[in-house]
Amino acid sequence: MNESAFDLEAAAGTIRTWLGEADRVLITAGAGLSAAAGYDYGDEDRFRELFPALHRLGLRSRYMVGVPLPPELWWGYWAVHIDDIRFSPDPNPLYQRLSSLVGDKDHWVMTSNVDGLFARNGFAPERVFTPQGDYGRYQCAAPCTPTTFDSRPLIARLLATYDPATGGVTGPLPSCPNCGGEVEINVRVGPEFVDDPYLPAGRHLQDWLGTAADTRLLILEFGAGFNTPGVIRWPGEHLTRQIPRARLVRVNTSHSETPADLAGRALSVPVGADHLLDALFGITGHTAMR
Repeated sequence: MNESAFDLEAAAGTIRTWLGEADRVLITAGAGLSAAAGYDYGDEDRFRELFPALHRLGLRSRYMVGVPLPPELWWGYWAVHIDDIRFSPDPNPLYQRLSSLVGDKDHWVMTSNVDGLFARNGFAPERVFTPQGDYGRYQCAAPCTPTTFDSRPLIARLLATYDPATGGVTGPLPSCPNCGGEVEINVRVGPEFVDDPYLPAGRHLQDWLGTAADTRLLILEFGAGFNTPGVIRWPGEHLTRQIPRARLVRVNTSHSETPADLAGRALSVPVGADHLLDALFGITGHTAMR
Protein backbone atom coordinates (compact mmCIF):
# COMPACT_ATOMS: atom_id res chain seq x y z
CA MET A 1 0.00 0.00 0.00
CA ASN A 2 1.22 3.49 -0.79
CA GLU A 3 2.24 5.67 2.13
CA SER A 4 -0.20 8.36 1.07
CA ALA A 5 -3.75 8.03 2.37
CA PHE A 6 -6.09 5.89 0.30
CA ASP A 7 -9.65 7.20 0.14
CA LEU A 8 -11.76 4.08 0.48
CA GLU A 9 -15.06 5.95 0.37
CA ALA A 10 -14.12 7.56 -2.95
CA ALA A 11 -13.12 4.18 -4.36
CA ALA A 12 -16.40 2.69 -3.17
CA GLY A 13 -18.27 5.49 -4.90
CA THR A 14 -16.47 4.79 -8.18
CA ILE A 15 -17.23 1.09 -7.90
CA ARG A 16 -20.91 1.78 -7.24
CA THR A 17 -21.01 3.94 -10.37
CA TRP A 18 -19.19 1.38 -12.49
CA LEU A 19 -21.41 -1.41 -11.18
CA GLY A 20 -24.53 0.57 -11.97
CA GLU A 21 -23.30 1.20 -15.52
CA ALA A 22 -22.18 -2.39 -16.15
CA ASP A 23 -24.12 -4.75 -18.40
CA ARG A 24 -22.20 -7.75 -17.08
CA VAL A 25 -19.97 -8.55 -14.12
CA LEU A 26 -17.13 -11.04 -13.96
CA ILE A 27 -15.98 -11.74 -10.41
CA THR A 28 -12.47 -13.16 -10.26
CA ALA A 29 -10.86 -14.25 -7.02
CA GLY A 30 -7.71 -15.67 -5.49
CA ALA A 31 -6.69 -16.74 -2.01
CA GLY A 32 -6.95 -13.19 -0.64
CA LEU A 33 -10.74 -13.28 -0.85
CA SER A 34 -11.08 -16.39 1.28
CA ALA A 35 -8.46 -15.02 3.68
CA ALA A 36 -10.60 -11.90 4.12
CA ALA A 37 -13.56 -14.21 4.74
CA GLY A 38 -11.75 -15.92 7.62
CA TYR A 39 -9.91 -18.74 5.84
CA ASP A 40 -6.31 -17.57 6.00
CA TYR A 41 -3.98 -20.47 5.21
CA GLY A 42 -1.13 -18.60 6.88
CA ASP A 43 -2.92 -18.10 10.20
CA GLU A 44 -0.60 -19.83 12.69
CA ASP A 45 -3.03 -19.61 15.60
CA ARG A 46 -5.75 -21.39 13.63
CA PHE A 47 -3.20 -23.94 12.41
CA ARG A 48 -2.13 -24.70 15.97
CA GLU A 49 -5.77 -25.07 17.01
CA LEU A 50 -6.66 -27.48 14.21
CA PHE A 51 -3.36 -29.38 13.89
CA PRO A 52 -1.64 -29.51 17.30
CA ALA A 53 0.47 -32.54 16.39
CA LEU A 54 1.74 -30.96 13.17
CA HIS A 55 2.45 -27.73 15.02
CA ARG A 56 4.61 -29.66 17.48
CA LEU A 57 6.54 -31.01 14.49
CA GLY A 58 7.41 -27.43 13.51
CA LEU A 59 4.81 -26.75 10.83
CA ARG A 60 3.12 -23.38 10.97
CA SER A 61 0.68 -22.96 8.06
CA ARG A 62 -1.60 -24.83 5.71
CA TYR A 63 0.71 -24.31 2.76
CA MET A 64 1.63 -27.99 2.71
CA VAL A 65 2.53 -28.74 -0.92
CA GLY A 66 5.80 -30.67 -0.93
CA VAL A 67 5.90 -31.24 2.83
CA PRO A 68 7.11 -34.83 3.43
CA LEU A 69 4.70 -36.51 5.85
CA PRO A 70 3.88 -40.18 6.49
CA PRO A 71 0.60 -41.13 4.76
CA GLU A 72 -1.25 -41.42 8.07
CA LEU A 73 -0.36 -37.83 8.98
CA TRP A 74 -0.92 -36.57 5.43
CA TRP A 75 -4.47 -37.92 5.32
CA GLY A 76 -5.09 -36.72 8.87
CA TYR A 77 -4.17 -33.23 7.72
CA TRP A 78 -6.39 -33.43 4.63
CA ALA A 79 -9.36 -34.72 6.60
CA VAL A 80 -9.31 -31.88 9.12
CA HIS A 81 -8.36 -29.19 6.60
CA ILE A 82 -11.03 -30.08 4.04
CA ASP A 83 -13.72 -30.54 6.68
CA ASP A 84 -12.93 -27.04 7.99
CA ILE A 85 -12.53 -25.29 4.64
CA ARG A 86 -14.90 -27.12 2.28
CA PHE A 87 -17.66 -28.78 4.29
CA SER A 88 -18.36 -26.32 7.08
CA PRO A 89 -22.15 -25.82 7.11
CA ASP A 90 -21.93 -22.24 8.34
CA PRO A 91 -22.77 -19.48 5.85
CA ASN A 92 -20.05 -16.94 5.17
CA PRO A 93 -21.17 -13.31 5.51
CA LEU A 94 -18.49 -11.87 3.21
CA TYR A 95 -19.38 -14.12 0.28
CA GLN A 96 -23.07 -13.56 0.90
CA ARG A 97 -22.55 -9.78 0.78
CA LEU A 98 -20.64 -10.17 -2.47
CA SER A 99 -23.54 -12.16 -3.90
CA SER A 100 -25.94 -9.44 -2.77
CA LEU A 101 -23.70 -6.78 -4.35
CA VAL A 102 -23.99 -8.21 -7.88
CA GLY A 103 -27.64 -9.15 -7.35
CA ASP A 104 -29.49 -9.78 -10.59
CA LYS A 105 -26.69 -8.52 -12.84
CA ASP A 106 -25.66 -10.95 -15.56
CA HIS A 107 -22.53 -12.37 -13.94
CA TRP A 108 -19.98 -15.19 -13.80
CA VAL A 109 -17.31 -16.20 -11.30
CA MET A 110 -13.80 -17.45 -12.04
CA THR A 111 -11.69 -18.40 -9.04
CA SER A 112 -8.45 -20.19 -8.24
CA ASN A 113 -9.91 -21.07 -4.84
CA VAL A 114 -10.91 -24.69 -4.31
CA ASP A 115 -13.07 -24.21 -1.22
CA GLY A 116 -16.53 -24.03 -2.84
CA LEU A 117 -17.39 -20.85 -0.95
CA PHE A 118 -19.02 -19.12 -3.92
CA ALA A 119 -21.45 -21.96 -4.66
CA ARG A 120 -22.17 -22.36 -0.94
CA ASN A 121 -23.10 -18.72 -0.43
CA GLY A 122 -25.61 -17.65 -3.03
CA PHE A 123 -23.81 -17.93 -6.37
CA ALA A 124 -25.23 -20.27 -9.00
CA PRO A 125 -22.87 -23.29 -9.12
CA GLU A 126 -23.25 -23.58 -12.89
CA ARG A 127 -21.79 -20.08 -13.23
CA VAL A 128 -18.69 -20.67 -11.11
CA PHE A 129 -15.52 -21.79 -12.93
CA THR A 130 -12.85 -23.33 -10.68
CA PRO A 131 -9.95 -24.27 -12.98
CA GLN A 132 -7.69 -25.26 -10.07
CA GLY A 133 -10.05 -27.95 -8.81
CA ASP A 134 -12.28 -28.53 -5.79
CA TYR A 135 -11.66 -29.98 -2.34
CA GLY A 136 -15.04 -31.65 -2.78
CA ARG A 137 -13.53 -34.15 -5.26
CA TYR A 138 -10.68 -36.65 -5.21
CA GLN A 139 -9.01 -38.60 -8.00
CA CYS A 140 -6.72 -41.48 -8.81
CA ALA A 141 -3.12 -40.33 -8.40
CA ALA A 142 -2.02 -42.09 -11.62
CA PRO A 143 -4.68 -41.22 -12.89
CA CYS A 144 -6.24 -44.41 -14.25
CA THR A 145 -9.53 -42.69 -15.15
CA PRO A 146 -10.82 -39.17 -15.87
CA THR A 147 -13.57 -39.82 -13.33
CA THR A 148 -13.35 -38.00 -10.01
CA PHE A 149 -15.10 -38.94 -6.79
CA ASP A 150 -17.07 -37.17 -4.08
CA SER A 151 -14.69 -36.52 -1.18
CA ARG A 152 -17.33 -35.99 1.51
CA PRO A 153 -17.76 -39.70 2.40
CA LEU A 154 -13.98 -40.14 2.30
CA ILE A 155 -13.39 -37.21 4.66
CA ALA A 156 -16.08 -38.46 7.04
CA ARG A 157 -14.45 -41.90 7.17
CA LEU A 158 -11.02 -40.42 7.81
CA LEU A 159 -12.28 -38.12 10.55
CA ALA A 160 -13.84 -41.09 12.32
CA THR A 161 -10.34 -42.54 12.85
CA TYR A 162 -8.44 -39.27 13.30
CA ASP A 163 -6.46 -38.81 16.52
CA PRO A 164 -5.67 -35.14 17.31
CA ALA A 165 -2.91 -36.21 19.69
CA THR A 166 -0.91 -37.92 16.94
CA GLY A 167 -2.34 -36.06 13.91
CA GLY A 168 -2.82 -39.37 12.14
CA VAL A 169 -5.60 -41.62 10.91
CA THR A 170 -5.87 -45.36 11.36
CA GLY A 171 -7.29 -48.11 9.22
CA PRO A 172 -7.03 -48.52 5.44
CA LEU A 173 -5.71 -45.48 3.63
CA PRO A 174 -7.78 -44.03 0.77
CA SER A 175 -7.56 -45.91 -2.52
CA CYS A 176 -8.93 -45.45 -6.03
CA PRO A 177 -12.41 -46.96 -6.44
CA ASN A 178 -11.47 -47.89 -10.01
CA CYS A 179 -7.98 -49.41 -9.81
CA GLY A 180 -7.23 -49.65 -6.09
CA GLY A 181 -4.16 -47.40 -6.39
CA GLU A 182 -3.24 -44.27 -4.46
CA VAL A 183 -5.48 -41.22 -4.61
CA GLU A 184 -5.11 -37.48 -4.11
CA ILE A 185 -7.39 -34.52 -3.70
CA ASN A 186 -8.58 -33.19 -7.06
CA VAL A 187 -6.64 -29.91 -7.07
CA ARG A 188 -4.12 -28.72 -9.63
CA VAL A 189 -0.61 -29.51 -8.43
CA GLY A 190 1.00 -31.39 -11.31
CA PRO A 191 0.27 -32.88 -14.73
CA GLU A 192 -1.78 -35.70 -13.17
CA PHE A 193 -4.57 -33.25 -12.32
CA VAL A 194 -7.94 -34.37 -13.75
CA ASP A 195 -9.71 -31.26 -15.02
CA ASP A 196 -12.70 -32.95 -16.67
CA PRO A 197 -15.24 -31.81 -14.03
CA TYR A 198 -14.42 -28.15 -14.70
CA LEU A 199 -14.23 -28.08 -18.48
CA PRO A 200 -17.98 -27.56 -19.12
CA ALA A 201 -18.08 -24.45 -16.92
CA GLY A 202 -14.92 -23.17 -18.61
CA ARG A 203 -16.50 -23.57 -22.04
CA HIS A 204 -19.70 -21.82 -20.94
CA LEU A 205 -17.69 -18.94 -19.50
CA GLN A 206 -15.75 -18.60 -22.75
CA ASP A 207 -19.02 -18.54 -24.69
CA TRP A 208 -20.35 -15.84 -22.37
CA LEU A 209 -17.21 -13.76 -22.77
CA GLY A 210 -17.34 -14.31 -26.52
CA THR A 211 -20.58 -12.32 -26.65
CA ALA A 212 -19.28 -9.53 -24.38
CA ALA A 213 -17.32 -7.53 -26.97
CA ASP A 214 -19.94 -4.78 -27.23
CA THR A 215 -20.97 -4.78 -23.57
CA ARG A 216 -19.88 -2.83 -20.54
CA LEU A 217 -18.12 -5.60 -18.65
CA LEU A 218 -16.98 -4.94 -15.09
CA ILE A 219 -14.30 -7.25 -13.72
CA LEU A 220 -14.17 -7.32 -9.93
CA GLU A 221 -10.90 -9.00 -8.94
CA PHE A 222 -10.32 -9.94 -5.30
CA GLY A 223 -7.13 -11.16 -3.67
CA ALA A 224 -5.31 -12.41 -6.77
CA GLY A 225 -1.57 -11.93 -6.46
CA PHE A 226 1.39 -13.55 -8.15
CA ASN A 227 1.28 -17.16 -6.89
CA THR A 228 -0.65 -18.16 -10.02
CA PRO A 229 -1.03 -14.89 -12.00
CA GLY A 230 -1.84 -16.76 -15.21
CA VAL A 231 -5.07 -18.08 -13.71
CA ILE A 232 -6.77 -14.89 -12.51
CA ARG A 233 -4.65 -11.73 -12.63
CA TRP A 234 -3.33 -11.68 -16.19
CA PRO A 235 -6.52 -12.97 -17.87
CA GLY A 236 -8.45 -10.10 -16.24
CA GLU A 237 -6.00 -7.57 -17.62
CA HIS A 238 -6.16 -9.21 -21.06
CA LEU A 239 -9.97 -9.09 -21.11
CA THR A 240 -9.97 -5.43 -20.12
CA ARG A 241 -7.65 -4.65 -23.03
CA GLN A 242 -9.66 -6.73 -25.50
CA ILE A 243 -13.13 -5.41 -24.62
CA PRO A 244 -13.27 -1.67 -25.35
CA ARG A 245 -15.77 -0.76 -22.63
CA ALA A 246 -14.52 -3.17 -19.99
CA ARG A 247 -13.33 -1.96 -16.60
CA LEU A 248 -11.20 -3.67 -13.97
CA VAL A 249 -11.31 -3.23 -10.19
CA ARG A 250 -8.32 -4.86 -8.45
CA VAL A 251 -8.81 -5.38 -4.71
CA ASN A 252 -5.71 -6.60 -2.88
CA THR A 253 -3.89 -5.71 0.31
CA SER A 254 -0.64 -6.08 -1.66
CA HIS A 255 0.04 -6.07 -5.40
CA SER A 256 -3.03 -3.96 -6.11
CA GLU A 257 -1.28 -2.04 -8.88
CA THR A 258 -2.89 -1.94 -12.32
CA PRO A 259 -1.19 -1.64 -15.75
CA ALA A 260 -0.47 1.87 -16.97
CA ASP A 261 -2.11 1.20 -20.33
CA LEU A 262 -5.44 0.63 -18.54
CA ALA A 263 -5.46 4.07 -16.90
CA GLY A 264 -9.02 5.37 -16.63
CA ARG A 265 -10.46 1.87 -16.95
CA ALA A 266 -8.79 0.18 -13.99
CA LEU A 267 -9.03 0.96 -10.29
CA SER A 268 -6.51 -0.13 -7.66
CA VAL A 269 -8.01 -0.79 -4.23
CA PRO A 270 -5.21 -1.63 -1.76
CA VAL A 271 -7.38 -3.00 1.07
CA GLY A 272 -8.93 -6.34 1.95
CA ALA A 273 -12.21 -7.40 0.42
CA ASP A 274 -13.88 -7.20 3.84
CA HIS A 275 -12.95 -3.51 4.19
CA LEU A 276 -14.19 -2.70 0.69
CA LEU A 277 -17.49 -4.50 1.16
CA ASP A 278 -17.97 -2.67 4.46
CA ALA A 279 -17.59 0.60 2.57
CA LEU A 280 -19.87 -0.49 -0.27
CA PHE A 281 -22.60 -1.48 2.19
CA GLY A 282 -22.18 1.66 4.29
CA ILE A 283 -20.64 -0.03 7.32
CA THR A 284 -18.48 2.61 8.99
CA GLY A 285 -15.00 2.16 10.37
CA HIS A 286 -12.88 1.85 7.21
CA THR A 287 -12.96 5.27 5.57
CA ALA A 288 -9.25 5.77 4.94
CA MET A 289 -6.13 3.67 5.18
CA ARG A 290 -2.47 4.60 5.54
